[in-house]
Amino acid sequence: MIAKRERSKLERRLSAALTHACEQAKPQLPGFCWLTHEVDYQRFPESLVVTWVFDTHPHLANALKGEARRCINDLTAEALADAGVDVGDAAKHLDLDSEEACQREHGGDWQRRLRTKPTRH
Repeated sequence: MIAKRERSKLERRLSAALTHACEQAKPQLPGFCWLTHEVDYQRFPESLVVTWVFDTHPHLANALKGEARRCINDLTAEALADAGVDVGDAAKHLDLDSEEACQREHGGDWQRRLRTKPTRH
């Protein structure tokens, strides 16, 4: 278990590193909107999930393929390394989603969607 003070420092490092990854990704990935992360610090780092959000399903589908997927994996791995987080294979801590799907399935409520979303891409 991580102490509260260390959690706060880690959260700041993660947020800064992932914000940088987000800004790098925007010009490279068509339809990419934003990303977020969730973690249960009692099960850290195994519980860490970084969710990349695209505007539409077609953009999401393209992001799941080839070079776009490699870009997402690489940017996530770099961000986690910059934050001092070792998860091994960063791809196992990724989820990709779309604004379109959240709107359709959860009325645009991302908090609810992220809490209840069982699958990862």
